[in-house]
Formats: sequence, structure tokens, C-alpha cells
Amino acid sequence: MGLVKLKVHADSRREKLERKGPDAFEAHVKAPAERGLANASALRLLAGALGLEAKQLRIIKGAHSPAKIIQTP
Repeated sequence: MGLVKLKVHADSRREKLERKGPDAFEAHVKAPAERGLANASALRLLAGALGLEAKQLRIIKGAHSPAKIIQTP
């Protein structure tokens, strides 16, 4: 299992994922930061970039913060 750092910018104009390092990403999502919408959208983007399914990823730290730690299989 690996850990990935993810910084999420909610309410962005367009959706994109930038790689900032070997285990660090920055996600810009259109979804608002409420009811977990931005988290779900960011996990979908990250999963696509890693070649995984979103349900395989888990937020282990920072569910209510822009800076998150994601656990990958």
C-alpha cells in the first residue's frame, strides 16, 4: 500500500490533475467543497491517473481539508 499527497481546489473552472512529485498531486475540480462532492471528484481524477478505480482509494487524513493523504493499494 502506498500513500499519496493530494491537494484539492474545489469550485474550479475546469477539472485537471497535476503531478507535483513522485507521490504528490494537485487536483482542480468543479464540484463544491460540500457533502463530499469535491472529495469524490478528486478521487475519480486521481484514480484515472493511477489506473485504478476510485473505490480502491481511501482518504486517511484530511477529509475536511484541502490537503489530503490518500491510501492506494
